[in-house]
Amino acid sequence: MIQYGRNILGDGAQIFEPVILGFPSREYLGVEEYQGTIIGKNAILRTGTILYCNVIIGDNFSSGHNTIIRENTSIGDNTAIGTSTVIEGDCVLGKNVHLQSMVFLPTDTIIRDDVFIGPNSILTNDRYPPSKRSELKGPVLEDRVTIGANVTILPGIHIGEGAAVAAGSIVTKDVPAGMLAIGAPARLRPLPEEMRRL
Repeated sequence: MIQYGRNILGDGAQIFEPVILGFPSREYLGVEEYQGTIIGKNAILRTGTILYCNVIIGDNFSSGHNTIIRENTSIGDNTAIGTSTVIEGDCVLGKNVHLQSMVFLPTDTIIRDDVFIGPNSILTNDRYPPSKRSELKGPVLEDRVTIGANVTILPGIHIGEGAAVAAGSIVTKDVPAGMLAIGAPARLRPLPEEMRRL
């Protein structure tokens, strides 16, 4: 394991080399003393995982191979991040979040508790790239949201509690709580009873 900065790794961690903890963001390049990564108990970090500085992760975390989590990101307990997933800086993920392989979360994304995001899904934060940092606006996914595979979510989109997005959809407008977004561009329908998550 390669470490930069001051890292804290909870008991019971399983580390499959090589893994990098506390990788410096631009402002810490060449600096020896800074806050690295803090990880709770019983983590599983698979080969190729890179966790940047000021990343705080709860208990029972697991990462797939070649996962990257950028600086100033917080992640709750019992969260799993799939292989080759990238989480850009300044993101917040709640507890019991499951991101499948090759998901991309941009800067300023907020994901609440009990959220599932299927493989190859892309969330965005820049409507007219390239924009200034102050103009970026990440999506917000509330509790118990389900996102299918190969979904694209545009900047600043709000997906309400218990809503779902069907595989292959392109979400261009907010999705109210308890609704299903389907299609490209996505249209709203009532969420079928069998898809409702308790």
